[in-house]
Amino acid sequence: MARVPLSPEQWQTEAILVNLPSLNFIAALLLAELHGRMGYFPSIIRLRPVEGSTSTRYEVAEILNLEAVRAAARQTRF
Repeated sequence: MARVPLSPEQWQTEAILVNLPSLNFIAALLLAELHGRMGYFPSIIRLRPVEGSTSTRYEVAEILNLEAVRAAARQTRF
């Protein structure tokens, strides 16, 4: 993360889209680090195999807004 060429201002103002790694513990650590630097959870992409493709190819299935999920979950705390 230290090698990502973004300034502190960019971490907090840029629209950052994250493609999570396969290993879940690495994904959790990455999200915690990003939240700490950005001040909010980034959106992530979910990929799916391209239907009918002769070789294994993937396409974006959806963009998941983690900050919206967090905000909705906070409403259930009360």
